[in-house]
Amino acid sequence: MRYSLFHVERMEAATLQAQIREMLVTAMLAGQLPASSAVPSTRAMAKRLKVSRNTVMLAYQALAADGYLVARERSGFYVSPDVRKGIVEAQPKKSRPRAATGAIDWNSRLRVSPSQQLNIQKPENWHDYPYPFIYGQVDASLFPITAWRDCMRQAMSLKWFDAWTDDRFNADDPMLVEQIRQRILTRRGVMAESDEILVTMGAQNALFLIANLLVKPDTPVHVEDPGYPDIRNMFALLSNDLRTISVDGQGLRTQELKDGGIVFTTPSHQFPTNVTLSLERRRQLLGWASDNDGLIIEDDYEYETNYRGEPTPALKSLDREGRVLYVGSLSKSMMPGIRMGFLVAPAPLVRELRAMRRLMLRHPPGNNQRVVALFLALGRHDALINRLQRTYHSRWEAMDEALGRHFPGWSQSPVFGGTSFWVRGPGDLDAEKLSVEALKDGVVIEPGSVFFARPDSNRNFFRLGFSSIPEQRISEGIERLAAAAMQMGIDPLSTMDSSPVSASG
Repeated sequence: MRYSLFHVERMEAATLQAQIREMLVTAMLAGQLPASSAVPSTRAMAKRLKVSRNTVMLAYQALAADGYLVARERSGFYVSPDVRKGIVEAQPKKSRPRAATGAIDWNSRLRVSPSQQLNIQKPENWHDYPYPFIYGQVDASLFPITAWRDCMRQAMSLKWFDAWTDDRFNADDPMLVEQIRQRILTRRGVMAESDEILVTMGAQNALFLIANLLVKPDTPVHVEDPGYPDIRNMFALLSNDLRTISVDGQGLRTQELKDGGIVFTTPSHQFPTNVTLSLERRRQLLGWASDNDGLIIEDDYEYETNYRGEPTPALKSLDREGRVLYVGSLSKSMMPGIRMGFLVAPAPLVRELRAMRRLMLRHPPGNNQRVVALFLALGRHDALINRLQRTYHSRWEAMDEALGRHFPGWSQSPVFGGTSFWVRGPGDLDAEKLSVEALKDGVVIEPGSVFFARPDSNRNFFRLGFSSIPEQRISEGIERLAAAAMQMGIDPLSTMDSSPVSASG
């Protein structure tokens, strides 16, 4: 074996043992280490790689335990006689012909075609751009990885062993449910019993469960316009009676609601315009639900980023009849990839939602639930929220100043705070084309037409997020965006009246 070509990197994230294991397995896959052949002695390998002999020995022993190597007394380690056979059998047969692409007409078999719906699009490699004004991504440098690692270590201890090894069928981690009750819902003025709380794989999972359980083909469903595209698409697959309700400076225009059904709303921080539903309209909305036997789905996203306005209790806190189904998430404060959300609803409904969740995924991973529970219980989440609010407030000010200087009148400053600005350009602006032009200079923005039920009539809107861009880059990024607009023949310094937050036509 040409093992002199092998090496390990001490700066790699993987351990030296892991690198040695990978190196040898790769050699076996490539045929460099034939079945039954001897591998270098632990002493020789350690000398060549400049690592301790014990490190090599542990790697060899692990490979032997996995069946890749066999140990021969007084002789050393050898490649298992069956390793190549096992590897070949595990690999797809190269000679196997691929099924003909046109053999099956999948379109005729599909009940619905979700891929044909209009969705939010973002560059997958947005990290590579210096000015990523995109929404929904967290600045990893703000996350307390040491504290998270400590919670993971505790969750792996024997004390909590059953929290992540047991199959709970459709139950949730009671510790996490209690922490949601005590540390999250009380902040929003929501009082709930444990049987009224369901843990989900993010808010999206909660919304999907609710929609599929409650929405029938003839159910009237009211959504905000502009609003969350995914929920609009979700309801469109289920209901033949999808209705859009416009949004103004006070939020959802409740006077447009007609007969009963379901209303989806983001009252504390409207998505994507950032306006807050007024107290008067909150009461009107609850009155509509009571008078028409309706239900309200409240998506309380970004509840933890209210660092500017007065504390705004959730709409659910005013509900006295159980008509508000409350959905929350930890994605915006912790990390999107952990997919941890929850919903609050009357116990009979939660029981059915829990049963439906079981058919989909049984329950969110137990290890993640316990780690999040510990993160909340130890006060780590509270400390993180305080840090995020300080950082976002500073970035908000930088964004507000830059937009006021380069795009005067194009946006309203979000009173709530949040992590984005909603921008309305002149009627002849095509934000889709602006996004393409800006991307050439490293600036990533989100065209706003996708948030409207009539996207072609509202192409002059776009959204600028600031949760994932360092504060020191905001001003230059907005300046470059203004230059891109000028390149298209749009004068960003032509002051506009930005009071309308909704559709321009």
